[in-house]
Amino acid sequence: MVKWGLERLDELIILIGSAQESHTLSNPFTAGERIEMIRRAMKAEGIPGDRYYLIPVPDILMNNVWAYHVKMYVPSFEAVIARSPLVLRLFKEAGSEILIPPSFHREKYNSTLIRKNMITGEKWESLVPGEVSDFIKSIKGDERLREIVGTDKR
Repeated sequence: MVKWGLERLDELIILIGSAQESHTLSNPFTAGERIEMIRRAMKAEGIPGDRYYLIPVPDILMNNVWAYHVKMYVPSFEAVIARSPLVLRLFKEAGSEILIPPSFHREKYNSTLIRKNMITGEKWESLVPGEVSDFIKSIKGDERLREIVGTDKR
């Protein structure tokens, strides 16, 4: 999706959502760990660091002002790239231009599926860039996730 976005825009702002959350089933990694994973994957793909920003944004529980909340954390931008119907709607209502990318095999490259595979001991490494799987293993992220859900399956 990053390459698709960079074909259309000079630079990207990549949000690290739910930045306040970590060590949970849906967000097992800290915002800093997620940033590290993205940076490693970008470097491996040859994407220059001056073409993107990685910005952590904490959640708020008010969807009607969420787009304005995000705008407080990021530099100005031309358009929003997203597939989430809610995100698209909120930014459209806030007056942003919308770009909708193709799904890029979302059924396979899906964070919920990858976390499930980590928990159950199924293969997950091929579903993320090698640099990301190496990083997750180095911080014992797969082990962390199994402990969070209360299983020691290896």
